[in-house]
Parts: sequence; structure tokens; C-alpha cells
Amino acid sequence: MESTQVAQVAADTSDPRAGLRAIASLRSLTDRLKLAQVEAALRSGMSWQNVADALGVSRQAVHKKYARRIDPTIDVPRRNT
Repeated sequence: MESTQVAQVAADTSDPRAGLRAIASLRSLTDRLKLAQVEAALRSGMSWQNVADALGVSRQAVHKKYARRIDPTIDVPRRNT
């Protein structure tokens, strides 16, 4: 099933069981896409702060969620201490 069809099922309240399964599927897809975009952003030279700003969250939140999940070959910008 394509993501647009899944979204339609998720929005349809006539079958809550199917809607909830569709929402879980969309959440999983969104998580995978978000990780891919975070990795792309870091590869392009964006900082954790830039990524956080784009996602509308704090730098700490985005770093906590993605720092250990990203591809280890990505040269991540570091803060100076």
C-alpha cells in the first residue's frame, strides 16, 4: 500500500483498528525518513543546532535522539570546548 493510501486509512475514523495500524505504519515511515534527512543535513555541513531549528526542537533533543543512530562515517560538526 502506498503512503497516500495509508494516510487515507489513518484519517478514516470508520474503522479505528485499521486507522491505528495505519498511524503506526506512518509513524515508522516518518521516523525512517527523519533519520535519513538528519543524516543528509549533517553530511551537508549543517550543525546540530541547524537541524534542531529545522525540526522545531532543541539542539539537545535532536542530538539525544539521533547522535547514536546516525551513520558513524558522517563527520559531525563538534562544539568547541
